[in-house]
Amino acid sequence: MNTLRDFHGTPVFLCPAEGPLLLGEREAIDVIGEGSHAGASWVAVPVERLPDDFFRLRTRVAGDIVQKFANYRLGLAVVGDISRHLEDSPALRDFVRESNRGTQLWFVPDTAALAERLTPVR
Repeated sequence: MNTLRDFHGTPVFLCPAEGPLLLGEREAIDVIGEGSHAGASWVAVPVERLPDDFFRLRTRVAGDIVQKFANYRLGLAVVGDISRHLEDSPALRDFVRESNRGTQLWFVPDTAALAERLTPVR
């Protein structure tokens, strides 16, 4: 079941590991709609909900999904272990590193790490 949690004043829509894969824009829009309706600023999607093609950048699945989240002004956090995907792709390692420097897409190991990233700087 999807839940809305507050991480240091930021509403985050947490998707469970069980559920349909985000195969592309259509499924992304469904999640975006649910997150927006709940009042979220960020959506956390477990890696289990993403197809392998998301991590193969040449397929453009990641780009299409991330662009939809950007269009709707929602941050996207990919939550979980992606090490097996990183081993095979220098391009993905670069993409993850650059994404984690930004404010739209983050790859985090767990929700505790996401909460920490959302902690306001004092």
